Amino acid sequence: MGQNAFDQKKNAILEEINSTDLDLSPKGTIDELCLPIMKLINSHRDMVTTSSCSGRLSVFVEGNKVHNKTVKVGGKGDGGKWLFVTHNQDEVLGWLNNLENKNTYFQPILTPNSTPGSDGSTRLILYKYEPFILHVKCRDLESASALYNVAMSCGFRESGIGSNFIVAIRINIKLDVPIGYVDETTDAYNLLVPLTYIELLDQLTFVKFEDNAKKIQYLYNKIENEIINHPIQNVATTQKKEVETKEDRRIRKRKEGLERQRRALEEKLLKQDTANIV
Repeated sequence: MGQNAFDQKKNAILEEINSTDLDLSPKGTIDELCLPIMKLINSHRDMVTTSSCSGRLSVFVEGNKVHNKTVKVGGKGDGGKWLFVTHNQDEVLGWLNNLENKNTYFQPILTPNSTPGSDGSTRLILYKYEPFILHVKCRDLESASALYNVAMSCGFRESGIGSNFIVAIRINIKLDVPIGYVDETTDAYNLLVPLTYIELLDQLTFVKFEDNAKKIQYLYNKIENEIINHPIQNVATTQKKEVETKEDRRIRKRKEGLERQRRALEEKLLKQDTANIV
């Protein structure tokens, strides 16, 4: 008998995960911090991880925000580029100095205390910390619900169940602030904030990396204890026995009523027989 669609999909995904080829992400490989929890989830017959990010700091220059004389929100395309990206907590502090010292993509050097235009077309330089995110494809709603409930109980309040029983495990401990802008006449990257503010953001991000790692470990432990070591099938069976539908209740009440009538009739007949004997 051939494999069903889920098993075929899971095998294909696991082959990609175990491959030495680079994946389609900008980094090209799976973040090391994600590997333990991915391995744990993938050990379950009804689940497989499809995408992940352990958490990262990025500094991004928006692309052109004017299209057909209309200003658009964002600007990831049309010249947008990453100035700095790291998934490593140890590379957070002092990233700006290191980037300037490399003397590569960060030309010209940022200049402080500048003021951008106010028409909405200014290309901003965005400082972002994005926490752990994991997508897991599940076999059915039962397994998806079990994983979703565990994630929510661990504080991953941005989680949800999407189409095809894909569970997105997310948490809202992010940072997303503008720190500068692009001067279109000179192509200079101008800071909107003093360097001390960048240092403050770096300190906050460093702490968020630590908090993020603790939450991933907590989630790992809960999944291991409540799903991997506690089969979903057993939990579901117990729940089905405890949940009573309206129809089940109607039938039970009817049976109980008939049983009471039978007992009452037996008691009545017994009293009559006793009276005849006396």
